[in-house]
Amino acid sequence: MQTKILGLGNALVDVLVRIPSDDILSRFDLPKGSMQLVDEERQNEIYEAVKELQPQVVCGGSAANTICGLSKLGIETGFIGKIGPNDLGKQYRADLEANGVVPLLSMSQTHTGSCLSLISSDSERTMVTCLGAAVEMTVDDIDPKVFDGYTHLYVEGYMVQNRELIETVFDIAKKKGLMTMLDLASYNVVEANIDFLGHLTDKYVDLVFANEEEATAFTGVDDTDALNIIGENVNGVVLKQGQRGSLVKLGDTVERVGIIKANCIDTTGAGDLYASGFIYGMTSGQSARHSAEAGAIVSGNVIEVIGTKMNTRRWSAIRQSIKRLFEK
Repeated sequence: MQTKILGLGNALVDVLVRIPSDDILSRFDLPKGSMQLVDEERQNEIYEAVKELQPQVVCGGSAANTICGLSKLGIETGFIGKIGPNDLGKQYRADLEANGVVPLLSMSQTHTGSCLSLISSDSERTMVTCLGAAVEMTVDDIDPKVFDGYTHLYVEGYMVQNRELIETVFDIAKKKGLMTMLDLASYNVVEANIDFLGHLTDKYVDLVFANEEEATAFTGVDDTDALNIIGENVNGVVLKQGQRGSLVKLGDTVERVGIIKANCIDTTGAGDLYASGFIYGMTSGQSARHSAEAGAIVSGNVIEVIGTKMNTRRWSAIRQSIKRLFEK
């Protein structure tokens, strides 16, 4: 069966701002590198403090970033989310279509959600998110028939704000025979939902993606120990370690893979696009090492641009690099 990957996530428009110092984070009590859920008033207050820094507006959301990356690599994809009737919602749908993704979007009367991403001078980003319409997605918005024909499901951990929804989606996917994948999203999300995330991984999830902070929050340990603990109840674990590369366990195989040389200016989407490359390799029948190296190629490119969107020339170069890798 031809690989077709379905994503579920918060449909968010990203507002990217490079901040000259971390003073703004201290001012608004924002833990560096975290994702904070706020209401529209709070987000607007922070935005007013940085709007003179020339924000860049792009369509995003963790799972959508990964799904768009997979589409650019040649995989058939669809994305489930919820948007509002405003111009940002229309822009979001159009962006998915422009990236070759089938938009499976339900509608709300609430404005489309947005994420204010504050990019520090060391390229670390701190996210201030107002979920808007995204948080209103419920089980009633999910049509089980949508899953037909898909082979894989990819879900972002940020969806845990609606436990009934995320569990229902995983249950449908498993009953229909899809391979299931979960990204743990953010260390503070893990800390606040550790028992529920443990339940999901024990019962439904085949492959887990996590960065170092998320893995430690989930297990209480780090590196190989965290990898092994998470791997006790799933078929695969991908531990993203930033400049150290990644640590991967698929079945009994464990691989440690480095990064490619890159001029890092913004880490936004690095983990999301790493997942695109890794999943592309895995679903192409590649080894754990080659899959991780493909992830490194894609993530190493996206950190050289502001935001998660790369132009046609860069994507062409990425595909050629991965092709050469797989021919080795």
